[in-house]
Amino acid sequence: QVQLVESGGGLVQAGGSLRLSCAVSGGTFGSYTMGWFRQAPGKERVFVSAISLSGGRTTYADSVRGRFTISRDTAKNTVYLQMNSLKPEDTAVYHCAGREAWNPSPLGTDYPYWGQGTQVTVSS
Repeated sequence: QVQLVESGGGLVQAGGSLRLSCAVSGGTFGSYTMGWFRQAPGKERVFVSAISLSGGRTTYADSVRGRFTISRDTAKNTVYLQMNSLKPEDTAVYHCAGREAWNPSPLGTDYPYWGQGTQVTVSS
């Protein structure tokens, strides 16, 4: 059974940084494309970023491009999301997701594996 566990969320002031981690177990991490999604209170879940199984291709939502960086460490079965220059509108529960495919996808419906999420709160 594939399990994804996020960590690294917290409370930070606007302009600050956080690094989220997502540890994957129970499957073959090297065969998974990984993504990050977020859901703010009262809003739908939206795409943030994704990375190909090789790590050579990444994609970002326009709202985070240039501020967030996704990466993966195959030796640790972990995907990261480095978040810089955080804004109050980045406040949300952040979920990582995985799928067995070559390329990243911005569609949540393409991912069968999901973590429980980690809360990120950015104060103004």
